[in-house]
Amino acid sequence: MRGLIIRKLLTTMVAGGAIAALLGAGTTATATTADVRATPFEISGELPIYPKAVLKNGSTGASVRTVEARLVQLKLLEKRYQDDSFGTMTRSAVKKFQKSKGIPQLGYLDQNTLDQLVRVTHEPTQTELYPPAPVVDGKKLDPRCATGVALCIDKSTRQLRYVVDGVVKMQMDVRFGAVKTATREGSFTVGWKSRYHVSTLYHSKMPYAMFFSGGQAVHYSSDFAARGYNGASHGCVNVRDLAKIKVLFDEVQVGDKVIVYRS
Repeated sequence: MRGLIIRKLLTTMVAGGAIAALLGAGTTATATTADVRATPFEISGELPIYPKAVLKNGSTGASVRTVEARLVQLKLLEKRYQDDSFGTMTRSAVKKFQKSKGIPQLGYLDQNTLDQLVRVTHEPTQTELYPPAPVVDGKKLDPRCATGVALCIDKSTRQLRYVVDGVVKMQMDVRFGAVKTATREGSFTVGWKSRYHVSTLYHSKMPYAMFFSGGQAVHYSSDFAARGYNGASHGCVNVRDLAKIKVLFDEVQVGDKVIVYRS
């Protein structure tokens, strides 16, 4: 269709240009409707008009968390993805909701989708929005471990806890890097996994490695199993219980949270 429009426009321009050339050469030309015909645009159908996005992929903040909590209520989103960030899983949940309501599956939240979502859910409670941090041995874990799936790693107690929706599923001893090769603290995610990894830098075995920050990973350490806290890693989080980390490796998925902190 676009090619047809362009061809008609060019036909009109060429005809008009020919008349102008004749007049410029001093030739008398009489333009009649038989000589030059006006060529109107021919447009078939209508251009789609999309509703304005209220929240979309990449949006962050408390408003996103509230929407995610409503989607969790409808069991369209797993609680682990309630994280203040409008990402792939939130987008997928929004599309599922839109499909269920006969709304065009835009994948973002327009005002109509938001209104319908509010209509069929209740206002999220404070506990739904911010579940209390798990308590282990009378001590609260980092609040970032309260939702979703997290490897909650406490440098103070030298413990790694595998937490799912606020419930501690596994707990194991860990050790960290030395002063010059300190294990980084902060909020990360598992970027990739390698069951039989060998360090290209130190040429040491790092089985059941779950990388979360550059070359730093949670992995089994035979040195930690043999020497305990007399040694240190080059920045990784060492685990000495081989049986436990085998199970943990299979449970943890790429994208799961890794929280390294001091209690």
